[in-house]
Amino acid sequence: MGYDPVSGEHILEHEHHFDQHRPKSGEARTRWVVLITAVMMAVEITTGILFGSMALLADGLHMASHTAALGLSVFAYIFARRRAHDPSFSFGTGKLNSLAGFASAIVLALFALLMVVESIDRFFSPVTIAYNEAIVVAVLGLLVNGISVIILRDSHDHHGVGSSHKHDHNLLAAYLHVLADALTSILAIVALLAAKHAGLQWMDPAMGVVGGFLVARWSWGLLRGTGRVLVDSQVPDEVLESVRKAIDGDAVSIVDLHVWEIGPGYRAAILAVETAQPLTPQEIKDRLPEELGIAHATVEIHKRRDCSHSTSSKGTP
Repeated sequence: MGYDPVSGEHILEHEHHFDQHRPKSGEARTRWVVLITAVMMAVEITTGILFGSMALLADGLHMASHTAALGLSVFAYIFARRRAHDPSFSFGTGKLNSLAGFASAIVLALFALLMVVESIDRFFSPVTIAYNEAIVVAVLGLLVNGISVIILRDSHDHHGVGSSHKHDHNLLAAYLHVLADALTSILAIVALLAAKHAGLQWMDPAMGVVGGFLVARWSWGLLRGTGRVLVDSQVPDEVLESVRKAIDGDAVSIVDLHVWEIGPGYRAAILAVETAQPLTPQEIKDRLPEELGIAHATVEIHKRRDCSHSTSSKGTP
């Protein structure tokens, strides 16, 4: 509810004009990757049991863990889409995207920890490696994960501070999962070839440690990015400056400003302005650049202190 200093009437403006169905592309691509990963998982587990290959069976179980993590991403997409207009979600379901990404980042971190622990253990307790089978498994895994990486490749464009920050954390989490698998396969192939042909058995656990630290670094970056969204962290200074440049001027100045992410490509804002002119909240909101992706704005208007009297106006589009 707000107060119009021109008409003296209270006004209520509330409108969610953004499309919660925008992540459809990410959902479709993630579905394909889950299908491919699940098929590869089934093939490896089945052939591992039939042929008695522990290498194939172990990799199949490893693929199962990533299938579950990717399945979480698909579930988040479906839930967010189906509940997009549920009034119990004040700003829509966009943050479920980041919540799923945060959960996936934790799984990635655990995966990295297991890689490092297992690799260090193998330094002190080496195991016999069936090189030919292991190389075949690693190559198959690389092919499957390479296809998945291509499908999930982040195609979001960033056009400076004016872009609406269309980063899909759920899609990024799925992408990092398959990228981690692809990296593991590449390092495994290098290590296995070095051990088989040059007798460098230590390369296998060494590559595991290197891969673990790289995956941990990706996980930390994803945790930071999703965490900032989940705790309503302020957007970067460049975005705030863009808002100030769009609003300030013509006897109007911003005295308080808050902008935060509410979903992939969507932001909310609360701003208070001082003005010597009889402006309405809608006139202030009309100045906000569309490319900033501010889908929900609350505006409070105060008359200049040097005016004879002061009023405040609030509007929530």
